[in-house]
Amino acid sequence: MESLPDIEFSTEMLLVLSVTYGPRLIGSLATLFLGLWVVGVSINVIKRMLAKSKVDPSLASFLSSLTSILLKVLVYITALGVLGVQMTSFIALLGAAGLAVGLALSGTLQNFAGGVMILFFKYFKVGDFIEAQGHAGTVREIQIFVTVLTTPDNKTIIVPNGPLATGSLINFSAQQTRRVDWTFGIAYGDDVDTAYSVIRTLIARDDRILGEPEPFMAVSALADSSVNIVVRVWVKAEHFWPVHFRMNEEVYKAFATAGLTIPFPQRDVHLHQAG
Repeated sequence: MESLPDIEFSTEMLLVLSVTYGPRLIGSLATLFLGLWVVGVSINVIKRMLAKSKVDPSLASFLSSLTSILLKVLVYITALGVLGVQMTSFIALLGAAGLAVGLALSGTLQNFAGGVMILFFKYFKVGDFIEAQGHAGTVREIQIFVTVLTTPDNKTIIVPNGPLATGSLINFSAQQTRRVDWTFGIAYGDDVDTAYSVIRTLIARDDRILGEPEPFMAVSALADSSVNIVVRVWVKAEHFWPVHFRMNEEVYKAFATAGLTIPFPQRDVHLHQAG
């Protein structure tokens, strides 16, 4: 019999709590479920947009996962706020923790941001030959934090994406064609027109050299030991080095056959006997 007041008191408190917090609880649950549904729909839309924009699959997966986590955290915080939980201190603590982590990982975050910029703006792609940060090589992988290069002698170079995205960069593969430049020297007294004729014949013989823009030849300098002839032709980017090396060899042989001399630095010494 003495326990009845306690039962009545508990029932009364339960009713008070239900009236006071019931709407908040329902609103919080509704916010949670509706928010998570909206997040799911939004992530699917973002994934489709990234797929249509041809963003690198690894970056698309990472961005969609990161966005999903951030949106879900926002939904949970909003639901707790609707329930009546004071979130000011929690948000301040979360912000302080985020700031500390950001400062500790500033270099890593810079590389991450650089990777995102590279993949979005497509400064280069896998297979391109680039020169940056004092290194040159073919791009083998573009990762979130680093880019992996392979040098012509098969060395692997790891370049952080932060400096790579913000520094100067030369992409040798960005254009379909490239210009090949040579400087060939002939001796003083050799016939320049003969040299021109030999070079034109060699150019016409190599079908990798493009007709447009037209090949260019001119005397570029009257040097100490030679008359220097500059030659410029255009080729497809993939033919640059084969044409460059082949022409050097062909000119050396053809000049000798044509009686043209490729001079080398030399000095005449005259001895005078004191009388």
